[in-house]
Amino acid sequence: MQVGFYFDQTRCIGCYTCGVACKDWHNVKAGPANWRRVKTIEQGKFPDVRVTFLSSACYHCANPACVTACPVGAVSKRESDGIVAVDKEKCLGKDDCGSCREACPYEAPQFGAEENAKMQKCDLCFDRRREGQKPVCVAACRTRALDAGPLDELEAKFGRVHGVSGMTDSPRVKPSVIFKPK
Repeated sequence: MQVGFYFDQTRCIGCYTCGVACKDWHNVKAGPANWRRVKTIEQGKFPDVRVTFLSSACYHCANPACVTACPVGAVSKRESDGIVAVDKEKCLGKDDCGSCREACPYEAPQFGAEENAKMQKCDLCFDRRREGQKPVCVAACRTRALDAGPLDELEAKFGRVHGVSGMTDSPRVKPSVIFKPK
């Protein structure tokens, strides 16, 4: 089974609640590390302009580039649910390595501001999933623009659109995300 995310770009208002909830739930220190990010996408020319948003995190790819890029095996893909996990004890840190971030087309690997910070990223709230709950970003989204669960169930419910404006589609890594584009 592969778990993943669903993102409805027509519902997202760019409020950043998903990112704040994630940072709070996981006790991510203030600074550059953001497991869930919201990007503002501006398109067109006056008078035909539009703004859309893209909420993104680790997409727990089918073939994650970060796993193969890590020289010490600190990043792995769990067979039970397809979540890409990090062993911070093995990680060499941003000063001595950072290969995972360079390899990821989605900038999912994050590093704090501290010296030689270890890699951190979205873990799809596997602690909440164990309790039968949705990831905290999904639970916090006031416009219901996010969902998460088994990828086959998300595809059956929402379709098979795997790319959206503002996101680099990478068929090589196969991100586990479904979109409803605006």
